[in-house]
Amino acid sequence: MSHKYTAYAALLGGAAVLLGAFGAHALKATLDSYALEIWRTAVFYHLTHAVAILALSMVAFNDADRTRLWALRALFIGTVIFSGSLYLLALTSIKLLGGVTPVGGLCLMVGWLLVFIAAYQNSKTEQT
Repeated sequence: MSHKYTAYAALLGGAAVLLGAFGAHALKATLDSYALEIWRTAVFYHLTHAVAILALSMVAFNDADRTRLWALRALFIGTVIFSGSLYLLALTSIKLLGGVTPVGGLCLMVGWLLVFIAAYQNSKTEQT
């Protein structure tokens, strides 16, 4: 299961680089400074969480480790919703999208909490 998330992380990372370059070059003349800052924030969270998903998917993984699997899912979904809504907000200025972004942020926070729980569970297993 983790190999699938390694592939997802690679796609997310490549897309983040592409969208970052697109924003820096193609959109620089089109968007105002506020929209460009929103775009940069989207790219930052997008790439950061692609790397986090990659790292988490590369750690030794077994099918019994459900907490880590849910962490991967939450981080992936959160990245798509959080950064995706910011990209769309920057391009369209539809303020309603600003209400979607926190849903993605909540998914990211849940993902990180699950990473903590999985690490804590594994540390307790190692102690016994």
